[in-house]
Amino acid sequence: MKVLVVGAGGVGAAFAAIAQRRECFEHVVLADVALDRARAAAERLGEPDRFGAERVDASSQAELVALIERVKPDAVLNACDPRFNEPIFAAAFDARVTYMDMAMTLSHPHPERPHEQPGEMLGDRQLARHDDWAGAGLLALVGMGVEPGLSDVFARYAADELFSELEQVGVRDGADLVVEGYDFAPTFSIWTTIEECLNPPLIWERKRGFYTTAPFSEPEVFDFPEGIGPVECVNVEHEEVVLIPRWVSCERVTFKYGLGAEFIDVLRTLHKLGLDSTEPVSVRGVQVAPRDVVAAALPDPATLGERMSGRTCAGTWVTGTGTDGKPRSTYLYHVVDNEQTMREYGCQAVVWQTAINPVVALELLDRGVWKGTGVLGPEAFTPAPFLELLGQMGSPHGQQELTPTA
Repeated sequence: MKVLVVGAGGVGAAFAAIAQRRECFEHVVLADVALDRARAAAERLGEPDRFGAERVDASSQAELVALIERVKPDAVLNACDPRFNEPIFAAAFDARVTYMDMAMTLSHPHPERPHEQPGEMLGDRQLARHDDWAGAGLLALVGMGVEPGLSDVFARYAADELFSELEQVGVRDGADLVVEGYDFAPTFSIWTTIEECLNPPLIWERKRGFYTTAPFSEPEVFDFPEGIGPVECVNVEHEEVVLIPRWVSCERVTFKYGLGAEFIDVLRTLHKLGLDSTEPVSVRGVQVAPRDVVAAALPDPATLGERMSGRTCAGTWVTGTGTDGKPRSTYLYHVVDNEQTMREYGCQAVVWQTAINPVVALELLDRGVWKGTGVLGPEAFTPAPFLELLGQMGSPHGQQELTPTA
């Protein structure tokens, strides 16, 4: 399989490092607007005939199409911030090649009632093209990272294997990661983090449909497994709430993130100061977006691995009726230790945990185990082969039974 990875940052580089150990990936090309970054990521792997580098502006559909036609990949993996989804998604369609991303097109809040009703939701622009992709016999597998991605696979697995009826599907993300030497250092793209944390969180209920709340609403303490322990989690906008109800029958879907009080305070301050804005302002005659300044001022998450310690946990908490007819509450999860990923791959845990899932998904597509056309989420595919291959790659998921509540 030949893959073109658009974006050679932390996740793109981690994808290549993981793919290097899988025989099905015959050739991987890393493309980035910063050619030196793409070259450095490829050269670190020490296989120049198998891993290459190209320059491309991910905002230019024409450049992307030209690169795809030159490289001739079997699949395009979008490893960029979601603001670049539309041109990459469109270029893959124009070039008639399989597309995969790890986050969907951005949302736009309701203009009058942002904390009650959704406006344009995450992924709307991609899901609206389903018939076009299906009609062309092409697949766009969207939201195939860890969250969204593996979390969605867990939801489908619970529906297929563990429950006869699902009541609530709640994605819960927490960690005990520590970054030494910085007062504030996000472990993932701050640009994306600001986007998902400050937008109105989305909730879905069968009787009510989609609705929104205020950022950081409905705090709860969730006890994460394998020693991470209790972490306060709050509602955050995320793709699972859009995707899961399309393929999994349940009554309610939420996403809550364990941000911590300090992180929430920083995000609120950025919002108050207007530093979360993506609209350019003039600074001494130069047009610059405040959010880009924030991102440039903070350390690159991909470079923090040696200063990090601890684990990150992504998982899906499902409640309902088990296959035995009794109430059931189960947390399906995936824990990654930063010390292990740094030792074995030279990648910090958060980007590695994101990157391993498109590796698994692309291998299943290459084998013909997963098949489909149109714009599909991870829930549209049989989950058991995915979880089996994830375990074979040395990173198995876990499952914890919780006490059902009345």
